[in-house]
Amino acid sequence: MINRKYNVCFSKMVATGNDFIVIDNKNGELDVRDLDYSAMARDLCRRRVSIGADGLLVLEDSDDALFRMRIFNPDGSEAAMCGNGARCSAFYAAKYEWGKDLTIETGAGILSAEVKDGSVKLKMSDPKDIKLNMTLGVGSSMMSAHYLDTGVPHVVHIVDDLENYNVNGIGRKIREHTLFSPDGTNVNFVGNIKNDEASIRTYERGVEDETLACGTGTTASAIVLGLLGHISSPVKMATKSGEMLTVYYDIVGKKVSNVYLEGTAKIVCEGKI
Repeated sequence: MINRKYNVCFSKMVATGNDFIVIDNKNGELDVRDLDYSAMARDLCRRRVSIGADGLLVLEDSDDALFRMRIFNPDGSEAAMCGNGARCSAFYAAKYEWGKDLTIETGAGILSAEVKDGSVKLKMSDPKDIKLNMTLGVGSSMMSAHYLDTGVPHVVHIVDDLENYNVNGIGRKIREHTLFSPDGTNVNFVGNIKNDEASIRTYERGVEDETLACGTGTTASAIVLGLLGHISSPVKMATKSGEMLTVYYDIVGKKVSNVYLEGTAKIVCEGKI
């Protein structure tokens, strides 16, 4: 049950299993109402008792791009970037014909996107703070992991039995590891690596649970696999939702550039809350 009436129109969108509640404030008409989007996200994103979503997207006008995207996690925290959220936002902008130059202002910089036949290809920012082959103490075990920032921080850990891996339990411990304090990190578990394809499961910070897909996490994992020499671009990544995301990039030495994330996006329903 929604805690209060907001008198706001919304769209429910999905990109490769990641679902979002989208609020269109490009014309700025909601500004005078001084809405608390963090509280709104905590209310609306609850599963089974409200609309339910992996995040709340607020689309606003921008001086530097076609529009600005803000992403609020279910716990109310605001994230700098969300890959699948940005793809949903681009799909929304294309559907309502905001313009042909699909550029998006995010906390991780200005991104661009191309929408074609229900698929969105997003130009990502180049990854930063890459740290390969880290050793993490998790509980009583030591594990090898890799870290990088693809707009938000991600740890990548390669496992043998991905289907039966304790993603929530181990993911929560790594997310809260002192090495990544105070803000924590997202955590990705990768397996089934073969012929430039792999499978991925992600524990998302702010959702505090495994999600069906994570765009920035999929991008981070594909890049790590490329840097380690396991696969080459373009990389097909099978998500928990069963859908595929494709990641493109160039690697020269240890420098990664020209990063793209591609997959489906759609509007599920629209309404007023």
